[in-house]
Amino acid sequence: MSTATTRGVRVDVSTRYVPEQSEPPRRWLFAYQVTIRNEGDETVQLLTREWIITNGEGKEETVRGAGVVGHQPTLAPGEGFQYVSACPLDTPVGTMRGHYGMRTSEGDDFNAAVAAFTLVDPMAVN
Repeated sequence: MSTATTRGVRVDVSTRYVPEQSEPPRRWLFAYQVTIRNEGDETVQLLTREWIITNGEGKEETVRGAGVVGHQPTLAPGEGFQYVSACPLDTPVGTMRGHYGMRTSEGDDFNAAVAAFTLVDPMAVN
């Protein structure tokens, strides 16, 4: 589990390995659940995402896009948004980190951090 808070926007991420959709030794699939909660005092909208995905050999890939899973949620103070997505890797272990591009109702842009989290096939660490 990873947690980061930026300007009142809290981002929690939990992960799980998905063996039924993986094909070792070529491909491992990991699901991650993200909960974004506005703990601040201003309304914010998630506009963009940026992920830095690092495989077990240190190879990095950056993924950028609009919104998350087809949404650009607006969160008033106290509101939250949750989604599940997935990440394929070519190694049994890796990490992800990044940020969400946010905009306040006043038009102020900022990046809400997503703390690094680990993607790991439990059989790879035994």
